[in-house]
Amino acid sequence: MRDKAIGWINILLNTTNHAGEWIGLLGLRLLLAWEFFESGLEKAMGDNWFADIMERFPFPFNLIPTDVSWQIATWSELIGGVALAIGFATRIFGVSLTVLTLVAIASVHWPEHWETWSDLVMGYVITDDGHGNFKLPMLYLGMLLPLILSGPGKLSLDALIARWALRGTNGWR
Repeated sequence: MRDKAIGWINILLNTTNHAGEWIGLLGLRLLLAWEFFESGLEKAMGDNWFADIMERFPFPFNLIPTDVSWQIATWSELIGGVALAIGFATRIFGVSLTVLTLVAIASVHWPEHWETWSDLVMGYVITDDGHGNFKLPMLYLGMLLPLILSGPGKLSLDALIARWALRGTNGWR
């Protein structure tokens, strides 16, 4: 009886692992794609407010004209969002969206003034009540990390391209 239960558990775990290879990272990709694309769309439809915060941009981003920065941020989010959704150049866009998110944290979401760890932790929230609001971008960084390190999963354009490129070699799967 015990061996039969262990056999069923192994079947369940193997099935789950196999499904995870195909769709495990898809949820992260789609969630991040939606969030970044939506943010890029807001910028594309809105007014450039980067001039108001340019002095808070970290070096070397504070040297780039605000109109150029605005376009870079807008198009990085729009194109990066689509790329994540289809799983194309996932690691490259993951790194570029990570840099964009770090700049956003430094210039928009980080508390302007904090002296103690307690002060800083008050900024780990979604809504800004005067202490910063870096929780959501930190969550994005945490979700981008597995995509950068592991890639997009098998249900992606990257995986399809890799399988096509390996076609005819012993690496075809």
